[in-house]
Amino acid sequence: MSATRRSTKAPRPAQGKGSLRVGRLTKPHGLKGGIKLELYTDNPELRFVPGAVFSLQVPEDSPWAGRTVEIRELRWFNGAPVVFFEEVPDRTAAESIVRAILWIDEDAVQAGQEDNAWYDHQLVGLDVRRGSAAGDASEESDAAATVSLGTVTEVQHLPAQDLLVVETPAGTVLVPFVEAIVPSVDVARGFVVVTPPDGLFEQDGAEARAESGSDGPDQTGAPA
Repeated sequence: MSATRRSTKAPRPAQGKGSLRVGRLTKPHGLKGGIKLELYTDNPELRFVPGAVFSLQVPEDSPWAGRTVEIRELRWFNGAPVVFFEEVPDRTAAESIVRAILWIDEDAVQAGQEDNAWYDHQLVGLDVRRGSAAGDASEESDAAATVSLGTVTEVQHLPAQDLLVVETPAGTVLVPFVEAIVPSVDVARGFVVVTPPDGLFEQDGAEARAESGSDGPDQTGAPA
């Protein structure tokens, strides 16, 4: 007679109305408590910061049931995220928490969000305007930044930094999303100000024209 296997429930942790599932722990990584992470969010740089606290969805008989964990560090190995928690010091502890689903209180995150952090959907569609070379992010500088270079169509999250994908008349340009190059973001007025290094837009635009087989107007005036 075959044995009947009883499934163990893993109830969702009790949180407020703003609770959000952001990831799942998949397997241990190394000997120092690292755990590979399957992301359920497009904003890991906002969710997985040192000090962030997560509720755990685990089986009721798990030693982690009813507990929370605090981020110590998020690292990237070969493009894959590995998370370290204060409560997980070694591989043995990591093995005991594998397959846990991580939840946060989105309302609490929003309330404590930094002024210079934005969601991808807030950035996509913004007009990209060229600002002063000095990177002045004042209102006067923003008002003077009337030369439109293109539109943000995507935000790429890479291990080293984030990139704004800007669609211009000449092609696609990847702009590092750092304060030195993007000193001002005004979601309410619908634009970002960029102070790109020499050649960033011009070089990418030239490459786009080359790929399309067009070199632009003949500078000598001779027929093509």
